Amino acid sequence: MNCVKNLWLASTVILVSLFIFYSISSSRAMQIFEYTGVKKCAMCHEAQHAVWSQSHHAKAFATLGTDKAKEIGKQQGIEDPQKSGQCLKCHVTGYGDKRKIIEEYGIQCESCHGAGKGYATEKIMKNLELSKEKGLIMPTEAVCKECHNSGSPTFKSFNFEKAFEMIKHQLAKK
Repeated sequence: MNCVKNLWLASTVILVSLFIFYSISSSRAMQIFEYTGVKKCAMCHEAQHAVWSQSHHAKAFATLGTDKAKEIGKQQGIEDPQKSGQCLKCHVTGYGDKRKIIEEYGIQCESCHGAGKGYATEKIMKNLELSKEKGLIMPTEAVCKECHNSGSPTFKSFNFEKAFEMIKHQLAKK
């Protein structure tokens, strides 16, 4: 009987230990970061906001309301591109994750840099590694290709270097 109790106790300790280890090691992956919105980013990042506001990304949601978008949508069996998840997933920041989204801003800062509530303070932003821990993403070709890919009905090709030149902005000052 003691062997059974000892085996049960040992198994329980191992399972609890594994659960704690898993919880600690994957806490970053399990965190859900919240969006702040482009207005919050613009408060400190004025120059970057100026570049973004002149970009196609800033007009991504509005683009879905054009006659051309409606024609493309019709060909895809989509009645209203501004209401279709098939379109919004790439034309609105954070679409589909059930967080507060402001559609009229289209593809804003947090589409490329990650939901910003966790890293939006000056104290955190001054520390790159801490910012990353709190949700900051450094844009890469893979980030861009989440939308700029053959899944889009208007996709022709994607040259990351050329596209990056069109949207790049100065780095934030420390």
